[in-house]
Amino acid sequence: MKRLYGNTSGLKAGHLRRLENLYRRKVTTDLIITANLCRDLTLLSHEIKRQIGLLIDRAGRIAFVLVGDAQTIFIPDLSEYRVAPGRLRGLRCVHTHLKNETLSEDDLTDLAMLRLDVMAAVTMNQNGHPELIHWAHIFPGKSDNKPYEVREPLNPHDFTINCLELIQALENEIGQLHTPFHTTPYAEHAMLISVTTMPRKAAMDSLRELKELCLSGGIMVIDTILQQRKKIDSRLLIGTGKLNELAMRAYQSGATMLIFNQELNPSQIKAITDRVELKVIDRTQLILDIFAQRAQSREGKLQVELAQLKYLLPRLVTKNTAMSRLTGGIGGRGPGETKLEINRRRVRDKINRLEKALKSVQKHRKQQRRKREQKKLPIISIIGYTNAGKSTLLNTLTQSKVLAESRLFATLDPSSRRLRFPQDMEVIITDTVGFIQDLPKELMIAFRATLEELENADILLHVIDISNPRHKDHIDSVEKILRELNLQHIPQIKTLNKIDQAGEETTSLLARRLDGIPICAKDKKSLTALINTIIDFIGSAGQSVTETE
Repeated sequence: MKRLYGNTSGLKAGHLRRLENLYRRKVTTDLIITANLCRDLTLLSHEIKRQIGLLIDRAGRIAFVLVGDAQTIFIPDLSEYRVAPGRLRGLRCVHTHLKNETLSEDDLTDLAMLRLDVMAAVTMNQNGHPELIHWAHIFPGKSDNKPYEVREPLNPHDFTINCLELIQALENEIGQLHTPFHTTPYAEHAMLISVTTMPRKAAMDSLRELKELCLSGGIMVIDTILQQRKKIDSRLLIGTGKLNELAMRAYQSGATMLIFNQELNPSQIKAITDRVELKVIDRTQLILDIFAQRAQSREGKLQVELAQLKYLLPRLVTKNTAMSRLTGGIGGRGPGETKLEINRRRVRDKINRLEKALKSVQKHRKQQRRKREQKKLPIISIIGYTNAGKSTLLNTLTQSKVLAESRLFATLDPSSRRLRFPQDMEVIITDTVGFIQDLPKELMIAFRATLEELENADILLHVIDISNPRHKDHIDSVEKILRELNLQHIPQIKTLNKIDQAGEETTSLLARRLDGIPICAKDKKSLTALINTIIDFIGSAGQSVTETE
């Protein structure tokens, strides 16, 4: 016999048996519930003084029997009945109300949040016989922020509404609303949410960057929400009511996931995903996901997987749909949902193996650095905020074809090239992964093997996109990361990129203010001043070494 869900404590054996026998009943597809089943449900509910609910699938089978208290029922985990975009769950809920009341706010919220086919509440008279069936269903495209419609109550003697036909018609409408998204190349459609105490302008700038990250990660953004609060809710970031409202808005707009601009702790992720039947990730997960897509080298893949596992370890819980974003193996979005179900010890073992493998990589890198040091070739490392134009500059200087795209984190694996200047001067020039504001600490730790390359640099070419209105914040973020890596002592040449987009007046002003060299990374002719500065610096550095010797 299938199990009963909810509050069964204190019930008599006869009541339990009658509840279990409900699983043997069946409902025809044109009805919400049959008259006989409805009567038996209300009489039993009247006897035990508790609400009783049935979750009925589209074949008319009873999938769940629920027992509540006098006011509510609790709907259990329905993850085995997955909801695809543009589809409903395939279950309708019919439950009793002990008092003569219509559908409650909780009923309608469950209908919308769980994407149920129908929500129905049966009221009863003082003898326990059914009086009216109050019912509602999802209604796509409503403009009043309520994605459902409450229908006229049904008489318990006539439940014929062509239930299955109605549900299929509703799904067709929902599918048509979602059709424009299915024709795009994006697999996911996200609503971005920022809950912050920072000033509005800074918060909006941060949200815009999150949107760029989404586009870089192959996610289409269909809505953005900014909520400023005096104090962040430690449990859900935002209140329960607001979260429900946002989830409903996401369903209406066709979103498949919610992305929070703030990092969510393990308890917040669990609390939110327990309430919202959508994928939920935060900014850190999004960045990890992008890195998982970009990693090409063995070292890059090791570093990304290590970062992901360290992030996921404290978040390993039994039910957590937030992690479904990272599935399919490295290169296909990370370590995979099945690995989230293994125990923590095995995850820690995996982390230890990855750390040993990375130590081997670090050892190999040190050997390469020793060979370069023996040749006494100066090393120039290109650094800067992500999408500032570092790879483009490397390509133009060295006439190479490193991947350079106008999107965040197009470069993940570092690239090194030899560059010969006039006067038979030769250097090694290296492109590195872009920095970003609030770079996840898991990535900082995992990519230390890569970032250690910067320790041996003679010069850091700090590429700054001066056409970006947030370039000052980007400079601060890069310098903060350099301080965290103890690299602030290495000489920097500020390279002011994208002068073709910034304009002459802005370029001239920033060149004086930042003491930088204006360039257009795509135009080799504009690099003359930069090349001369590098030559002069290397020449003076070499001369000072000779004098010391």
